[in-house]
Amino acid sequence: MNTTYQTLIVKFSEPITALDGIFDDTGAWGTDTLKGWIDDYESTRFTATDSHTAVITSEYYMECVKEWLQRQTPISEMREF
Repeated sequence: MNTTYQTLIVKFSEPITALDGIFDDTGAWGTDTLKGWIDDYESTRFTATDSHTAVITSEYYMECVKEWLQRQTPISEMREF
């Protein structure tokens, strides 16, 4: 089996913990963190590497995640691998 994952490194212009405020209505979002929201996508994982940067990997949903991040979060840099 050959599984291909896409990787995205995102540096946010605000701390990731501040971005968790997007999810203040846990009932509506089903989570209370950015990590939780992204990890809910099948085969997609969010790993913070420091207060502003995360590595996101996904087998199927990277385009959806990337588009949502660009619309909903302040990004200072985004690199795809």
